[in-house]
Amino acid sequence: MIGRLNHVAIAVPDLEAARAIYLGILGARVAPPQPLPEQGVRVAFVELPNARIELMEPLGEKSPIHGFLERNPAGGIHHLCYEVDDIRAARDHLLALGARVLGEGEPRPGAHGKPVLFLHPKDFCGSLIELEEV
Repeated sequence: MIGRLNHVAIAVPDLEAARAIYLGILGARVAPPQPLPEQGVRVAFVELPNARIELMEPLGEKSPIHGFLERNPAGGIHHLCYEVDDIRAARDHLLALGARVLGEGEPRPGAHGKPVLFLHPKDFCGSLIELEEV
C-alpha cells in the first residue's frame, strides 16, 4: 500500500539555525522557509537524492509541534511521510484494519499542496505517520 519515503520531518526550535546546519555543515540544498499558518508551522525542505528532510518550526503556542518541542527542547524526529496513490482508499483500508487516523479523518492539503493524513503513533511502533497522495 505505501510507496516510497517522501520525507522525514524534524521539529526544530529555530528554523534558521537548522537550515544553517544543513546548508553550511552538511552542504545540502535547502529550500527557503515557507510559513504554513493553516498547519501552525514554518518549514524548509532539505533536498536529498532519494527523499527530503522537512525542518519544522512552530508558529506560536497553538502549533501542533509546540508540545513536542516542550518535551524535546533541542528538537527531534517528529514524523515519517510515506507516499500513497489514493489517500482515501489507503485511509479506508487502514480504518478497516483498526488503525486510527488523527483529526477529522479527511485529507487536507499538506506542505506540497497534496492531500495528507496522519496516523496515530500508537498504531505504528511509536512513530507518527503522515500519508501523502502522489
